[in-house]
Amino acid sequence: MKIGIIREGKTPPDNRVVLSPDQCKELLAKYPLAEIKIQIQSSSHRCYSDQEYQNAGLTLTDDISDCDILIGIKEVPMDLLIPNKTYFIFSHTIKKQSGNQKLIQAIIKKNITLIDYECITDENGNRLIAFGRFAGIVGAHNGLMAYGKRTGNFNLPRIKDFKNFEAMKNFYRSSSLSFPRLNIVVTGTGRVASGAVELLDFLDIKKVSKEEFLSYSVSSIELRESQPVYTQLTSDDLYSRISDGGFDRTEFHARPELYQCDFKPYTSLTDIMLNCVFWKKGIPPFFKVHDIHLNWFRIKTIADISCDVQGSVPITLRASTIDEPVYGIDKNTHLETAPYLPSSVDIMAVDNLPNELPRDASNEFGEKFINLVFPELLKMVGGDANHGSEMIDRATIVKNGELTERFEYLEDYAKN
Repeated sequence: MKIGIIREGKTPPDNRVVLSPDQCKELLAKYPLAEIKIQIQSSSHRCYSDQEYQNAGLTLTDDISDCDILIGIKEVPMDLLIPNKTYFIFSHTIKKQSGNQKLIQAIIKKNITLIDYECITDENGNRLIAFGRFAGIVGAHNGLMAYGKRTGNFNLPRIKDFKNFEAMKNFYRSSSLSFPRLNIVVTGTGRVASGAVELLDFLDIKKVSKEEFLSYSVSSIELRESQPVYTQLTSDDLYSRISDGGFDRTEFHARPELYQCDFKPYTSLTDIMLNCVFWKKGIPPFFKVHDIHLNWFRIKTIADISCDVQGSVPITLRASTIDEPVYGIDKNTHLETAPYLPSSVDIMAVDNLPNELPRDASNEFGEKFINLVFPELLKMVGGDANHGSEMIDRATIVKNGELTERFEYLEDYAKN
């Protein structure tokens, strides 16, 4: 099996990798009898340099057309897709994202097999490999950074300017930074939310129950001690069945139109919202767009870490960038404006947050790929009827140019 680690071609380019130089060496050493070869397509913008891969004894090349399996991070530009190959990428197509419709059409046309990391799950549907933890860490930091810029109460540097996560933590440990009285809501309980909570806990921001959070009136919040607090809301905290107030997770994801969002009480008590929930079309938003100009709407900064455009956060109008992470939404016109204005709510909606800590994020991702995914990949290419991987099958959106049964719901999206 010849594996090619592809050069990221999307603009702006992603600097993460699936396997670091040391992890490539580890993989080759772990499976000495599998006749694995790894080639690295040359790149000037990876978080690990070509030289580091060469120093690890790996072959660099511009031409990876003789590789069997091509491994990358983000969507591959259509003109760079090599026909008849197997790709491991985040394709961002399973929600019928309009920006990638032509990509999946090209994948089908070129007889490609597409395996999507987002769909690699265990038998219970739990995702096994993701960058979510570092998205949450970086997103929480950026939310605090944006709030500090808006209020002038504190000033945080950019994470992208640190060498790694440990260097960032050392900054926090050594600085005299103190946060004022503020109230933070984290929505969600998955990897992304866990990363956000990890940072808040590291900063000694006090966690309170939803009942404690809701028991404070706006006026009494101002009179309390200066310690910042946060609460974390689960799906059944956020949504309830319209008919009877109950919540069933399976039903909610299958028929979200039966549910209403119960977030409104938090909008009058929250300064910073860190949104980390899974969203799909039909799930009610946290609030109405016109709510943001009403007097009771307190939220000043929304870090939409999930970054679903006009999804759970209806005023997320677009993804932002690492270079320009924050934009404003005018409270009266509901149009995009400059951030940090008295008349705006600030939105941080970077869709590639782990790129600010690319080595840390890549190393954690690569470890999971080696331990959880690669053994299944070996089953897939085993070469006889007894071989196969249910895990890989579940994650295969297109096989040899045809949508697989699980993803037939994409038919109108992929072939029109």
